[in-house]
Amino acid sequence: MSLRDFAAYLGVSDRTVSNWEGGGASYQPRAESQAVLDTALGRASDDAKARFAVALGMSDAVASVAGRIEVDSHKFLPVFIGAERSRRLRVHMTPSVDDQWLESASARVDHPEARDCVLHVFACGVAVFHLVQPHEPAALTDLAVWRYRSYASDLPWARDKLRDLLDEDHTRVPNPEYVLSLYWVTSGPWAGDAHDTALRLLSTPSVLVDRGAPDGPAPLDGTVEESLLATGFDHPDIVSFGVRGVSTGYAGWSGVAYASHSCERSLSIDELVACELTVQALWCFTRQIQQMIEDGQDPSMPEQYGWRFLRAACSRLTTARAQETAQHVLMREAIMKTSGLAERLRAAQDALRESVG
Repeated sequence: MSLRDFAAYLGVSDRTVSNWEGGGASYQPRAESQAVLDTALGRASDDAKARFAVALGMSDAVASVAGRIEVDSHKFLPVFIGAERSRRLRVHMTPSVDDQWLESASARVDHPEARDCVLHVFACGVAVFHLVQPHEPAALTDLAVWRYRSYASDLPWARDKLRDLLDEDHTRVPNPEYVLSLYWVTSGPWAGDAHDTALRLLSTPSVLVDRGAPDGPAPLDGTVEESLLATGFDHPDIVSFGVRGVSTGYAGWSGVAYASHSCERSLSIDELVACELTVQALWCFTRQIQQMIEDGQDPSMPEQYGWRFLRAACSRLTTARAQETAQHVLMREAIMKTSGLAERLRAAQDALRESVG
C-alpha cells in the first residue's frame, strides 16, 4: 500500500504514518496507535503475518499474539430498590456529573472475580452493578458458557451486597432479575467476514450454548462455532452500528459487542457504558411498573418520576442531539431497538397517566 492508502486502511492521518516512518527503528507509537496496528495485524492474511514475523525474527511469538482472543466483559445487573432506599445509599456516594436529567451517584464495591465493580444508584429508585471482567477464552463458546454459568453466582452476590449496604433483612431486599453484557473486543484471530461474524455471535451468545443441559448451561459441540465462523451468522434482531474502517459494533438481545479499529475516531468504552447504564436503569424502572400491573395493582411512582419523567426520558433517548456524533446516534438507536425500551417507556407512561387520571 501507499502511505496514503495505509493511513486510510488504519483510519489514521497521513501525518501519523509519516511520523512512524520518519522516526526509524527506535520510534515507539502511542498506545492507541499500537492498538490500531495490532488490530490490523490480527486481521491481516496469513501471508502478511508470516512476512511480518520473518522481518522481526519472531514468527512463533507473533503467531501466538495474533491468534489470541482478548475481551473485556462488562456486565450490568439492575435491580429496583425504590426512591427511599436510593436516597439512603446515594448519601454516601459520589454524585454523577453527567446526564443530570437522570440523577445518580456511584461507589466502587468489592467483587470476588471482577477487575472492577461499580454500583450506580439512580434517584428514580434503580441500582445497577457494573462488573468488568477481562477474559482470554480459547473460543467464543467458552466465553458464552461462562456468561450464563456466572449468573448463578452474580445475581445472589448482588442481592447480598445490597443487603449489607442497606443493612436490611435479607427477605426484604429485592432480587436482580436480568444481566446484560457488553463485550469490548481488543484482540482476536479472525479476519475479514469472520471478524464480523465473531462479534455477531458475541451479541447473541445463546446460539453457542445448550441452556437446557441437566447440569446447567453447557457448550455446544465445537464444530458449531467453527461452522458459523466459516459460513457466517446473522439474525434479524441483531443491529449493526459500526462504521467501516473505524469500528465493528453489534447490538443483540443479550447485549453489545464492539471492536475499535481506530481509537482516535471510534466510540470509547466510557460512551458505551454510559449508554448501557441509562438504558438498563430505565428498563428496570419500567419493568417495576409492569410488575405492579401484573400483580393487580394500580402502578404508582413518586410524582417527580411519574409519566412526565418517562415522557422526557423517551424523548431524550429517541431524539438526536446537536452535540452527538453520528456514531453515538447509531449506537444509541441500536441499543434502544434491541432492548425494546422505547415501547416499554411509552407503555409505562400510559399506565402511570391512567392511574393518576
